[in-house]
Amino acid sequence: MNEQSLAGQAAFAPANTADVANALIADAGLRVEAERRRGRGAGLNPSGRFEPQQREAIDDGWQNWEELPPFKTEVQVEKPRTAITRNESPDIPFDRSINPYRGCEHGCIYCFARPTHAYMGLSAGLDFESKLFAKPDAAKLLERELAKPGYKPRVIAIGTNTDPYQPIEKEWRIMRQILEVLNRANHPVAIVTKSALVMRDIDILKEMAAKNLVRVGLSVTTLDRKLARAMEPRAATPPRRLEAIQALNEAGIRTSIMVAPIIPALNDHEIERILDAGKAAGAQEASYVILRLPLEVSPLFRDWLLQHYPDRYRHVMSLIRSMRGGKDYDAEFGKRMKGAGPYAWQISRRFEMATRRLELVRRNIALRDDMFVPPDGSGVQLSLL
Repeated sequence: MNEQSLAGQAAFAPANTADVANALIADAGLRVEAERRRGRGAGLNPSGRFEPQQREAIDDGWQNWEELPPFKTEVQVEKPRTAITRNESPDIPFDRSINPYRGCEHGCIYCFARPTHAYMGLSAGLDFESKLFAKPDAAKLLERELAKPGYKPRVIAIGTNTDPYQPIEKEWRIMRQILEVLNRANHPVAIVTKSALVMRDIDILKEMAAKNLVRVGLSVTTLDRKLARAMEPRAATPPRRLEAIQALNEAGIRTSIMVAPIIPALNDHEIERILDAGKAAGAQEASYVILRLPLEVSPLFRDWLLQHYPDRYRHVMSLIRSMRGGKDYDAEFGKRMKGAGPYAWQISRRFEMATRRLELVRRNIALRDDMFVPPDGSGVQLSLL
């Protein structure tokens, strides 16, 4: 029996939901021992959905298991052909993005990017948090793409898939190199992060902000340290994110407070408090996203919920499904970010009233794209004479 089917049984278990689900998952050997995953978000590490075999650890009774090592962060170099990724989604206000890294050490249990690790033959669970890929050539590739004849500048989004300021950025500094290229080219960029490390690059961001070329969104999911620690184990603490908003604002950099994701019966009661805190720190804009549970994220999140908040499991999942047409997730454009139904409408109204009271802008202020100066082309391969 695979992990998805077990999680499905847990979702429709009787009154003692938590006990039944825990027994199903633990007995099948699916949950990784707590000591091996200390400081991580996911409790499971199921095989990728494209793998031909599903593997489970079982005790054969011989008691000859060697103690397995804890999950340590491993970084591999990835050599992509391009730096800029294009998209045509009507749900997002940009058509191009850059991802300096694949996988994210922050370990946010709800991260909708987790399923992308399956394309690398890895798990969306603990592998996503510990087996990371860095793209050290990203800045050079970007410079080459910007120098191509006919390139038309539009806002590049960074941090929409995995966080560009996750802990390994301290060593690899790929994000900073990308910003240096964009700054030289006067190219607009929108950044999303949960990390206070963004303050390291205030010197570059300040120059870009003076030309209206950058905005930074800080995602603050909760002000509860305990919940943040369990849900986003290696991300910056909520006070540190608010500190980053304040520092960016004082440097003249336009900032946004993002309540994302909003999880019913878990952090939805904090919407107004988070917006108040963001406004006090200097945020000028605000946005929100309802929890998304695509593919492997659903069983991972449900297992996490059973481990940390078993008494709320049925209520949380019931409200989520009420906004997703009775399912854990609805990928339909126009609904996947905000949900649908009475509960989604209530959240929308609360957010609207709070942002109006605080005079927080709900639509992103346009960045300039008329100052673009193509790189000199030194990174572009010369054509044959």
